Amino acid sequence: MGRIAPKIRHGFRLNYSNFAIQKNRMIYIFRKEINAFFSSLMGYISVIVFLLVMGFFLWFYPDNNMLDDGYATMDKFFNLAPWVLLFLLPAITMRSFSDEFRSGTIEILSTLPLREKDIVLGKFFAAWLLVVFSILPTLLYVFSLASLSAIPDNLDTGGIIGSYIGLLFLCGAFTAVGLFCSTLTNNQVIAFLIAIFINFILYSGFETLSKLEVFTGTLDYIISSIGMESHYRSISRGLIDTRDLVYFLSVIAIFILASRFSLQKRKWA
Repeated sequence: MGRIAPKIRHGFRLNYSNFAIQKNRMIYIFRKEINAFFSSLMGYISVIVFLLVMGFFLWFYPDNNMLDDGYATMDKFFNLAPWVLLFLLPAITMRSFSDEFRSGTIEILSTLPLREKDIVLGKFFAAWLLVVFSILPTLLYVFSLASLSAIPDNLDTGGIIGSYIGLLFLCGAFTAVGLFCSTLTNNQVIAFLIAIFINFILYSGFETLSKLEVFTGTLDYIISSIGMESHYRSISRGLIDTRDLVYFLSVIAIFILASRFSLQKRKWA
């Protein structure tokens, strides 16, 4: 009896663990990813790199210094942030699935009572939350500008709030794209480069294409509205248009579904 009891207790713990995973599938993956980010240097490096790059270009770089601008505005921050995040987010998401494929841990996940949807969503929200942690310290920029302003309460609060909301949705779209690219290959570097390319096309490519003379006055608005930049700029004005929110949510949903389909395809290949 003394030898049987531990096995029964162990089996109970295993069954209980599986039951817990079945109830909280996405949360299980979410916590696993958050722990992976902050138990290694990846999470801390991502936050530090973002803040250092933004701080250098906004407070010290001569041609982009907010102190020398003469106006208490966050426009420079919101103009620069998408370009920094365009590189940072692929760096965060490139290991999401590529590392699982390379190390073979994706096979362990497939043995657990987890659906592809739960795995993708858990990884997506974990990466998105990491970006939110990176952006939160930049609120100090707002308080700094407010304290340095010659006229009290001179900041465009509505525009700043709208810009932060637009930036969060933009990060969500970049994250979904990066996650999808990570499902395409075992190589993290390739996933990183593909994600940068797709994010660049979606953010700036369509906007640049719409400015070509051949489209001016005809299809320029339609082409521009396909890209992220026009919707990001629209939200940044401080007026939250449901069309812009629907656009970003649609992009996020499309790439999350594409990630799920890519996982299913690899599973049955």
